[in-house]
Amino acid sequence: LIASLPALARKEESIEQLKARVEAANPDEKVKVSLEIAERQVEAADKAFTDGNVDAAHAAVEDVAIYAEKARDAAIASGRRVKDAEIAARKMARRLDDIKRTVSLEDQPAIEKSVKRLDDVRTDLLSHMFGKDKKKK
Repeated sequence: LIASLPALARKEESIEQLKARVEAANPDEKVKVSLEIAERQVEAADKAFTDGNVDAAHAAVEDVAIYAEKARDAAIASGRRVKDAEIAARKMARRLDDIKRTVSLEDQPAIEKSVKRLDDVRTDLLSHMFGKDKKKK
């Protein structure tokens, strides 16, 4: 129980606190924090679209792509958590695609753009994991 207290405290961090933390984090921590921001922003976008707050929803959708790209860059730079980043990007792209089906036609292109960026993140991560330029062992 006591060991879970730091994890609980971090769970309560706001998006702004996480954004401040990601810039100073080491590459391994940057992957985790960036993915957490992106995942939270997916749900924030869904809630904002549901509540009719389109501007906040578009900002959250943009943040999803930005922080997924930061996670990709940190994962590739460190060589760690590449698989975690790819799985998270796939799940977020799928979730955004689901959200896209529920919003108005005018809001769909912004979501589609972020889904495309997430697909590019996945492609980069998969290329890093399984690329032909890696030396065979």
